[in-house]
Amino acid sequence: MQKVLLFFLFFLLSGCSLNTLFLSGEVDKVYVVRNSTYEKEHRAYFSRDHLKPIRHGKKYVYLYNKKKKDMAILLHTKKRYKLYSLSHPEKKEAVFTKKYNSVIRYLKRKGYRYVTPQKAGYLITVSRRRYKGVKTILVDMKDYSHLMELYQKAIRTYSASEIKSIHTKLPKILIYDYYKKYLRKANTPAQNKQLQIIAQKLGLGMKSAQKTQKPEEQTVDNEDEKLSTETMTEEKNGTTIIQTAKVAKPYSYYLHDAPYEELNSYISSGNAQKELTYNQYRNLKEKFYGEKLLREGSLEELIAAYKKNKDPRFKSKIMLLMKQAQSKE
Repeated sequence: MQKVLLFFLFFLLSGCSLNTLFLSGEVDKVYVVRNSTYEKEHRAYFSRDHLKPIRHGKKYVYLYNKKKKDMAILLHTKKRYKLYSLSHPEKKEAVFTKKYNSVIRYLKRKGYRYVTPQKAGYLITVSRRRYKGVKTILVDMKDYSHLMELYQKAIRTYSASEIKSIHTKLPKILIYDYYKKYLRKANTPAQNKQLQIIAQKLGLGMKSAQKTQKPEEQTVDNEDEKLSTETMTEEKNGTTIIQTAKVAKPYSYYLHDAPYEELNSYISSGNAQKELTYNQYRNLKEKFYGEKLLREGSLEELIAAYKKNKDPRFKSKIMLLMKQAQSKE
C-alpha cells in the first residue's frame, strides 16, 4: 500500500494528472476517422500540458515527405521532439533528444520539408480541447492529396475526362489558385470548354476567356468580377440567353488578393464567420487589422506591431511617419 501511495505521489509531484496517466493509451495517438478513395480523415489528441513553442511561437510544425505521401506534425515536450505521422496512423512516433536544428537537418535528409498543408492537398484544423478531463490540442486532418492531383492533371491538360466519374467534392480552397492560373493561359475554345466542365464539377464557375467577343455581349472590366461570376446559357425560342450568377469567392482570394475595402465588407457582413473555419476567420481578421493599422495606426502602434511581426511594410510606414514628423518641426 505504501508503494502505491508513493507511486501516485510521484506522478502528482511531476505535474501529471491521474487522467493523463489513465488515458496514456488514448492521447498522443492518431486515429482513422474516415478512409475512402479520394478523401481520408485522421484525428489526434495531443496532451498540451508540457508542450513548448517550436517555431514563431507555435507549438507544432508541419513537415511533409512528398515521396512517402506522409504529412507529419512535430511537437516539442520538455527535452524531446516527437514526430507523429498524420497520414499513417499505424506508424510509431519518432523521438529525438537533439536540438531543433539538428532534428530538422536529420528529417530533411529523410525527405521531410516544411510545408503549408493546403499546398500538398491537406486541410488541417487545430483547436484546444479537453479530452476526458485532459488538456489537449485536437488535430483534425483531411487528406485530399490524391483527388487534388487528379484535378490538377485535368486542368493542366485541359481534359475533363480525367475527373468525369469522380463524385467526391474537392474543397475550392485547394484548387482555386491552380485553376485560375490555367484559366489565364487558356486561349482556344476547346480549352475553355474543358475548363467550364471542370469548373462545374468544382463549383467554381467560369467566364469564358476567349479573346474575341460578339458586339452584343457585355464586357466585365473588373478582373475580380470575372472570377466571381458563373456563366450559364439557356436556349429559349431559338435564342441563346447568357446569364451570370454571383459565386462566392474562396478563402484564398480574401487572404491573398482581396483589396482592403472588399475584405472589410466581407468580415463586417458576418458571412466570413459563417462560411469559414475558426482558424481561417482568425487569419482574415489578423490580415484586416494589419491593413487597417498600416492605413490608420499611430507611430507608437506601428512600432509596437513591427516588434512582433517584423513586416517590412510596417518598417517603411514607420520611417515615412518619422520623416513627416521631422519635417513639421
